[in-house]
Amino acid sequence: MGAAPGAGSPQSIWVLTGGGKRDPPTSCPGLMFGPGGSQTLTRQCSWPVSTASQVVILCTFFAVVFALYLAPLTISSPCLMEKKDLGPKPSLIGHRGAPMLAPEHTLMSFRKALEQKLYGLQADVTISLDGVPFLMHDATLRRTTNVEEEFPELARRPASMLNWTVLQRLNAGQWFLKTDPFWTASSLSPSDHREVQNQSICSLAELLELAKGNATLLLNLRDPPREHPYRGSFLNITLEALLRSGFPQHQVMWLPNRQRPFVRKVAPGFQQTSGSKEAATSLRRGHIQRLNLRYTQVSRQELRDYASWNLSVNLYTVNAPWLFSLLWCAGVPSVTSDNAHTLSQVPSPLWIMPPDEYCLMWVTADLISFIFITGIFVLQKWRLGGIRSYNPEQIMLSAAVRRTSRDVSIMKEKLIFSEISDGMEVSDELSVCSDNSYDMYANSATTSVDPRGIGSRAKTITDRSGR
Repeated sequence: MGAAPGAGSPQSIWVLTGGGKRDPPTSCPGLMFGPGGSQTLTRQCSWPVSTASQVVILCTFFAVVFALYLAPLTISSPCLMEKKDLGPKPSLIGHRGAPMLAPEHTLMSFRKALEQKLYGLQADVTISLDGVPFLMHDATLRRTTNVEEEFPELARRPASMLNWTVLQRLNAGQWFLKTDPFWTASSLSPSDHREVQNQSICSLAELLELAKGNATLLLNLRDPPREHPYRGSFLNITLEALLRSGFPQHQVMWLPNRQRPFVRKVAPGFQQTSGSKEAATSLRRGHIQRLNLRYTQVSRQELRDYASWNLSVNLYTVNAPWLFSLLWCAGVPSVTSDNAHTLSQVPSPLWIMPPDEYCLMWVTADLISFIFITGIFVLQKWRLGGIRSYNPEQIMLSAAVRRTSRDVSIMKEKLIFSEISDGMEVSDELSVCSDNSYDMYANSATTSVDPRGIGSRAKTITDRSGR
């Protein structure tokens, strides 16, 4: 029998499989045994990873972890502040009334908004073909009225190209129940449900009568088409309706940008409001007192600058409580909202945290995660160290010991029947076979690197054949 393989160099050992055949040599110890040993040891045979690859992977990992640790330093939020520095709650302006509780631009919608004790109401004003100012946002009546059912031939005509008598015949509430634009129609009470079904288009005069002394009005004018008979006098007619109603001038936020000098002369008490960002000199020249901007158009620094210029900023359209809280912390004076009834119930920002507590929280989280990651590395190093302490001979011997006695018996029987099938006669002469014949037979049956195991198996086969 050959000498046992050395421990320091790769070995090539012939593998004995079923039927007495020998497989070619292999360099992986786990493949030198039967099914049980192969499955056990193959999992322990892995291709080596180069040191350079390990360094690259490790450096990439630590770079990502380091970046995550430093990420909180780049986070900036208006709500990272001391509670004592928090400004007053922003005033709320109902966008077209309370459009989540009732159809927009209807008397019911504005009444619902006033029930929430809002600071103001926003409305879009246009003018009918016969010169009556009324409230409508869209160019046509298709979305917010039943004009397609009542007057199909007029459905695509501009709303301002219809007489007020025709407009009054349209229903302005049923669409709200059908389309449910804010998924709130199901929450209406039975009485509100009936009231919604009977809403009609609201005139400017009706709104002024309802809101007088109760709320500020943010008015925006929607110009009629060029061919409209009152296009040139639309602004004058609207101003006249405001002044005739006796509505307090200081409660009017006037948004139209044209003819401001004339408007200031006729109604000096109006709060001149601009819908665009301009230079400070231009705003002062136009006697602008307020800005009405989308909340995405202004930064915290700009808010500070406007405040230093004594300009009040109103942002639209703010519906989410978290966004309202963020703008509250940023010091926004007022916001326009569809969801004013919910925002009015927000007592304070959803979250506000002093900077020191924020830093302490993140430092603590970073330390805990660092300890956890280090523990995982130490545990993995300890596990891999135990596996790498075995040399190939130890691994093969360990696998051989795990083999069951049933597997050994099956292998022996395969060897015996293989010899019988080849026509060899079994007799008592097998017990006294020569040393040369014994060595040849033992070498052909070698399946392990343990010399004692080989001799033991050969002796067992000889004894069984003798019997």
